[in-house]
Amino acid sequence: MNKDAEMRSAINQKLTETGDREHLKELRRTKLIECGWKDQLKAHCKKVIIEKGLEHATIDDLVAEITPKGRALVPDSVNKELLQRIRTFLAQHASI
Repeated sequence: MNKDAEMRSAINQKLTETGDREHLKELRRTKLIECGWKDQLKAHCKKVIIEKGLEHATIDDLVAEITPKGRALVPDSVNKELLQRIRTFLAQHASI
């Protein structure tokens, strides 16, 4: 395992142990709903299903089409806020 992977693993483990991981996931979920991300993605899903036809749209097709779009639609403000909270967490747990 390389150094970056080890560091990510240690951070994830500490976030999980402290319960902050679940808190961050819930915060992300809330922020995405508030900014309309969920509704945008739902509309895109419907569009893909209509274009492909209900009988031809598979889950794998939807995942392949929706994943890049979903990532692109996440507002920078949501990513920045989560990153700042992770940085604060790391500063408080400097032993990681």
